[in-house]
Amino acid sequence: RSEIMFVIIAMAKIGVISSLINTRQQDQTLIHSMTHAPGKVFIIGEELIDPFLGIQSRLNLTDNQSQNLYFVPDKEKMNIPEGFINLKEEIKDSSTINPPTTPKILVKDPYSYIFTSGTTGLPKAAVITNGHTISSAYYWGYIVMDMNPDDVTYITTPMFHSNAINIGFASALGGGGAIVIRRKFSASNFLKDARKYGCTAFNYVGEICRYLYNQPPRDDDKDHPIVKCAGNGIKPEFWMDFKNRFGIERIHEQYGATEAFIPNFANIFNLDKTVGFCSRPYAIVKYDVGEDEPIRDRNNHMIRVEPGEIGLLLGPVDPNTFYMYKDEKATKKKAFRNVFIEGDMWVNTGDLLRDIGFRHAMFADRLGDTYRWKGENVSTEEMEIIINSYDQIEYSCAYGVLIPGTEGRAGMISAIKKGDEKFDMDKFYKFVNEKIPSYAVPIFIRIKKEFATTATDKVQKTKLKQEGYDISNVNDPTYVLLPRSSTYIPLTKEIYDGIQAGEYRY
Repeated sequence: RSEIMFVIIAMAKIGVISSLINTRQQDQTLIHSMTHAPGKVFIIGEELIDPFLGIQSRLNLTDNQSQNLYFVPDKEKMNIPEGFINLKEEIKDSSTINPPTTPKILVKDPYSYIFTSGTTGLPKAAVITNGHTISSAYYWGYIVMDMNPDDVTYITTPMFHSNAINIGFASALGGGGAIVIRRKFSASNFLKDARKYGCTAFNYVGEICRYLYNQPPRDDDKDHPIVKCAGNGIKPEFWMDFKNRFGIERIHEQYGATEAFIPNFANIFNLDKTVGFCSRPYAIVKYDVGEDEPIRDRNNHMIRVEPGEIGLLLGPVDPNTFYMYKDEKATKKKAFRNVFIEGDMWVNTGDLLRDIGFRHAMFADRLGDTYRWKGENVSTEEMEIIINSYDQIEYSCAYGVLIPGTEGRAGMISAIKKGDEKFDMDKFYKFVNEKIPSYAVPIFIRIKKEFATTATDKVQKTKLKQEGYDISNVNDPTYVLLPRSSTYIPLTKEIYDGIQAGEYRY
């Protein structure tokens, strides 16, 4: 909804931080996000009031918070809940003149929290300052995309997403152009909207491009005003197919993160199949995927890869000032020490990149405690905490697996069940559907008797990832959630072959 941009900018003008909550979250995940960065004021749209009311009693709101619950009407089909204030009515007579606080706001001041799983588990509030967005406006609007007032940017991702704020909105802001927002992205209507509103640019995540490409080909696929796009997640092997079919002249792929200190790459020079160039210091170091840790030399220091090799991306930070998350423990968990010299500190991005020379890189894979699915970061730690609370599961291990023809990785759970009773898949599906956001509901379930562990008693998750859901390599009972299904069924060879052939559209 366009109202979210009005609220974010209005709050920034008076020095208030907007905490942007993922609207797909529910139950425990939603409670975590709302209490991790507790707000003094809650602003909730009519279409999202039910998830909030479902957890309100568990938020332990103070009297002050309970008196600052604002409701934003949508289709005017429901009465305002008891205790809520109609925000649209409250602002009817507001002044259009900047409040006296606005000139006092500094570029270093934070204006929003964007929740990110990062690589360290449960969602955390990454701090976004005014200066960060001003820099993004200049960088994306001028340097990368060469935007101007005649450009119209189609924002395809939700406004709580850093991609929407830091690329879509910021590039339009930098160029002085307009933005187009649709309530929910529609692949079938995307080109129609682009033609109708004269869109010349759009932001993306890899899944958006895949959804567009999966639409039936049409003779007018290239008949649109779009000339450029920017975002992240287009796989190198899919790049040219997408670019050529829709006639996109410039694809400005980037690599980065909402968090500060992460090295940011951008395809400034419009090269193909690359996340682009990074001018800041960074290192890509050799990584042992089997042991799930960087390789160190005899001096216990990490080793940089050679051009053409794949390794773990690191970014240097000052140990005395390093601060990434509102959560100090999460910040410390994110860093390596004594990487190249004694006492140095480098951020662990959790991502593998291929060094292609000349300070350019190509994205290879994601490690750590998250994977991406449906354009969202899914926390394996968060998944495991929720799954382990199910009454038929003793212990679980969550990870992402590849499905041909999709972007990112689908969720898979390997679990040891409690007792001898038959595992109730219908009941389990109902449980995860209520407790876990839709994008994080696991697609595959593997029931194991025990886990193989390392010498330090860590579950060998790398081995589980490699085995995946290939039933020719997996002897344990394995189940699958097919598209538009409401329960898990046994994964057979016929279904497995169908998934590999792209017969099931995830």
